[in-house]
Amino acid sequence: MTLAITPIKQYIEQRNESYWIEGTRISLDSVVYSFLNGETPESIAQNFPLLSLEQVYGAIVFYLANREMVDAYLKEGEAEFKQLQQSLRQKSPLLYQQLITAQSR
Repeated sequence: MTLAITPIKQYIEQRNESYWIEGTRISLDSVVYSFLNGETPESIAQNFPLLSLEQVYGAIVFYLANREMVDAYLKEGEAEFKQLQQSLRQKSPLLYQQLITAQSR
């Protein structure tokens, strides 16, 4: 009996300097942050119904195999977010305060 070899699947793709679950608009960040917050792969798959459990596991394996690179990528994104937040605070303090108030509700 001859077994057919399944080609290696790619679960993550890079688009415009960001990482995404291949063929979706769901970012790797979303899955990794959920995983780091202690969610199980099954729970992550339930929270992202467009992802199969296989895709979630694929994203987690990618993260674990590339932890240093992905952690640096996430830190870069967090720094960029803080910079945008600071810019908004300076350019439109009233809007910024309204967003903070809405977020705390």
